[in-house]
Amino acid sequence: MDYQLTHEQKKLKQEYEDFFVAEMKHAPEVYHGASELEVRFSSDEAWAFHRTMQKKLAEKGWLTLAWPKAYGGQDATIIEQLVFREVHAAHHAPGIDAGVNLFAPTLLLFATEEQKKRLLPQIGAGNVNYCQGWSEPNAGSDLAAVETQAIREGDRFIINGQKIWTTGAHRVDYIFVLARTDLSQTRSRGLSVFSVKMDTPGVEVRPIHYMDGKHLYNEVYFTNVDIHESCLIGEENQGWQSTRATMNFERSGIHFIVAAKERLFQLLAYVKKTKRGGKYLSENPLVRQKIARLYEDAERGLSLAYRVAWSQEQGDVLASAPLASASKVHGTELVQRVAEYATEIMGLYGQLGESKWAPLNGAMSDLYQWCMGATIAIGSNEVQRNIIAWVGLGLPRFK
Repeated sequence: MDYQLTHEQKKLKQEYEDFFVAEMKHAPEVYHGASELEVRFSSDEAWAFHRTMQKKLAEKGWLTLAWPKAYGGQDATIIEQLVFREVHAAHHAPGIDAGVNLFAPTLLLFATEEQKKRLLPQIGAGNVNYCQGWSEPNAGSDLAAVETQAIREGDRFIINGQKIWTTGAHRVDYIFVLARTDLSQTRSRGLSVFSVKMDTPGVEVRPIHYMDGKHLYNEVYFTNVDIHESCLIGEENQGWQSTRATMNFERSGIHFIVAAKERLFQLLAYVKKTKRGGKYLSENPLVRQKIARLYEDAERGLSLAYRVAWSQEQGDVLASAPLASASKVHGTELVQRVAEYATEIMGLYGQLGESKWAPLNGAMSDLYQWCMGATIAIGSNEVQRNIIAWVGLGLPRFK
């Protein structure tokens, strides 16, 4: 395998870099040094900037890099897509939502031709935003245990149930929902996927606030939500296949690795200008050793993410699944190690939120608070380790 970028790929990377350097100068102050995903939904101003960036990325054709040209895409290679995601994540830039990352690829694989022509152009133009209606109070990592029901009545479906940890549901236009359509079946059988407009009667969004008051997640309740059968994506009762495919679209892990690396650079700048006992922290051999090890982990993570993309580009689906799981595990746990060491070296000041007394305006405190959830979201790391064991190493499953 060869991770060296071609001349054309290097030019693309520089084009992406120049764009985000210029555009992020106009970002609201809250975007600087904070988690982009949290910031995006935090205020009307932040959300407006996300929508502005979304439109600009659409005009560049960068929302549809992975799509076939027949549907307005660029037919970009997987490596070129990965380069874009790397640069986008490095600048903590908004503009990419679950509709682009998750739902559009699912549509391309499983939707009818009519649905593709109706739904994809709106996503590609940056006109709509989606959230992911998967997790439930009793179905998180065990997604096959979902209990939300969508019962067919003629050419209609009636949805009843609850979703939880729904990112950005209070801001977006649509939600793609995994629901049970055949009550005689259990687990992964008898599930279907639907696209539901958030302002449909019977859809209720309730906020889940962080301890610090920030609002990213929500509960979403469905009470006799009446939708047309055209909202069904793919075949009825065959939703588990498309859901499994969607899972793989979000597990390359490079955004976690880039986030860790960028926070590490912030920590490096901090130790270079902060003194303890009359000496800069950067002169302490233990500090230097720890940061060097974390940087080595970050570089190893980037190589792993590129290996995932390389494997996918070679068409080796069997190898790419456990590699993607390994990348997700490495990236999320690296973010935790960076956050733990940053708050440790900053001492009590490292626990402060946004204030003039907080190092880096509380960025590491924020990172420390949300990084634990990263090992649970997108399939817990315990689930990922099972995939590595079963698929990657061929180890037996316990019964």
